[in-house]
Amino acid sequence: MERAKGNVTGAPVLECRNVGRTFEGRGGSGKNEVLRGVNFEVHENEFLVLFGAGQCGKTTLLNILAGLDMPTEGEVYTRGQKVTGPAPERGVVYQKTSLFPWMTVEDNVGFGPEVRHMPKEERRARIKKYLELVGLTGFEKSYPSQLSGGMRQRVGIARAYANQPDIMLMDEPFGHLDAQTRYMMEEELQRIWQKEKRTVVFVTNNIEEALFLADRVILLTNCPTHIKQEYVIDMPHPRDYTDPEFLRLRQLITDNMDLTL
Repeated sequence: MERAKGNVTGAPVLECRNVGRTFEGRGGSGKNEVLRGVNFEVHENEFLVLFGAGQCGKTTLLNILAGLDMPTEGEVYTRGQKVTGPAPERGVVYQKTSLFPWMTVEDNVGFGPEVRHMPKEERRARIKKYLELVGLTGFEKSYPSQLSGGMRQRVGIARAYANQPDIMLMDEPFGHLDAQTRYMMEEELQRIWQKEKRTVVFVTNNIEEALFLADRVILLTNCPTHIKQEYVIDMPHPRDYTDPEFLRLRQLITDNMDLTL
């Protein structure tokens, strides 16, 4: 197993204990085992990447971590408490931002705090803080349809941060963006994370993205998904795609991936 020094200390913030997920086929047509015996821990302010080929069960696993789906085997714990459903301490950012199209940018970002009955002035201050953080000051009154894909994803990140979760769960948030915008958003996410630390679990099937962002990469197998290997990424930020260590790790992990046929 590839090991190095890493930011992996202290009690875990999130624990995945022997998690399995099996779906029943339609009309009793059999069972589809997606996850099997998944075990890992995530630590305070760690940026953990779950990496694997497309359709290997990464989103299913993330939904279980979020409490949006339940495992058929095993448990998930946050700070020692069993996850039984969604909770504000776990923010989720998906590939599709699912912004409310009838709401302005500031209303989308402030939706969570408003639902939680945060006082109006405190809510305004929080919206301002996180729009500044993601570089969208001046777009408060815009609607999602008036924004580019990258800008909409910034709004989604600001909306998740505005609830001040302990853990950010991100499911291929830049997967639908063009290559240049995706690279810019990776840089932006790293900047945001450095400025306003959160524990992050980030799902991707892009090896360069994984290595650019991660403190640690967990390589997943094809279905039924389990952990194949773990890599601690001990490179300083910002990272260079052409750095020899970056290229070495890219080749090492790529060679160890399961092929998708």
